[in-house]
Amino acid sequence: MNSSYKNRKSADYFLAFLVFGLIAFGLVMIYSVSKYLSLQITNQASDKYFLIRQLISLGIGVVIWLVFQAIDYRLWQKNTTKMLIVTLVLLSSVFLFRSDSNRWLNLFGFGFQPSELAKLSMIFYLAGWFSGKMKSQEINESFVPFLFFIGAISLLMLLQKDLGTLSIIIVIAGAMYFAAGAKISNLFVGGGLLVFLVWLAVKIEPYRIQRLTSFLNPGANASSAGYQIHNALIAIGSGGWWGLGFGQSRQKYLYLPEAQTDAIFPIIGEELGFLRASAIIIVYAIIAYRGFSIARRAPDDFSRLVAIGVTTWIIWQTFVNLAAMMGVLPLTGVPLPFISYGGTSLIAFLAAVGVLLNISKQTV
Repeated sequence: MNSSYKNRKSADYFLAFLVFGLIAFGLVMIYSVSKYLSLQITNQASDKYFLIRQLISLGIGVVIWLVFQAIDYRLWQKNTTKMLIVTLVLLSSVFLFRSDSNRWLNLFGFGFQPSELAKLSMIFYLAGWFSGKMKSQEINESFVPFLFFIGAISLLMLLQKDLGTLSIIIVIAGAMYFAAGAKISNLFVGGGLLVFLVWLAVKIEPYRIQRLTSFLNPGANASSAGYQIHNALIAIGSGGWWGLGFGQSRQKYLYLPEAQTDAIFPIIGEELGFLRASAIIIVYAIIAYRGFSIARRAPDDFSRLVAIGVTTWIIWQTFVNLAAMMGVLPLTGVPLPFISYGGTSLIAFLAAVGVLLNISKQTV
């Protein structure tokens, strides 16, 4: 028997338990939040429209999770150039196959967001690129090519009018570059690039000025640009310490837009209250700890950078969603990982967690 196989450890199934616990909770909340909207969409035929579609996505996601957990992570390391091509093709596909949205493709009747899967392929590519530079101490010499890469990604995302996803991609890439040994001064330059991109995004789409104004003063445009954040804050405030009770939300009756997707946390806060909603945040914190622990004990630079990229993705997207819904950041339109309704997001995150678990089997 191969010695490496005999020495292989068990995967971090506690991490998997936490993830699937969030998914199960999300299914319950999606059903509770979307019943009224489901009845409207189906002409009173079913109150489970969104729940059923999320369950289908979960079934696909579990299969992909099992596959990615079984695939040795070194396979991705051998195909990093292909991962670059996959990333660019995914991000360009919405322009090659036009749909009603700049961000979505229609796949067998289901909305499909290529940028969600592009995050993972980008992580594989950057991990392979940076790990090779670390061995030759050339990581800082790759700063200009790195900026060109981020610039190309940014252009594609700005054309898709998806500033939220762009911010997540840039933070993932920046975290991986820093973990690979980049100078702090390079990160400051990268931060300046991010500020420029935000300015450019506002110039391209003036409606973002309204979002920024609503962020600074939610009550000023409560009936227009600030409608969603205004009602999200009402939902969170209405919950108090202990909440109105499960299923008792008032804001989910079409007062709060996108309640089953981006704005699901305010409904959680309204029904369960601040204390119990905080338990959800604690679970995400434990996931972050487990993910970075896997990175710290990873057997090589490539797997360490992949683990850092995946964990940063989960935690930063969680932060962006929660901060936007609580008025700490402007609205960006990104789902809450594992909980929000969204098939592509769920499948992509399950694939990423599968990769994390494969790395955890081989930690030192």
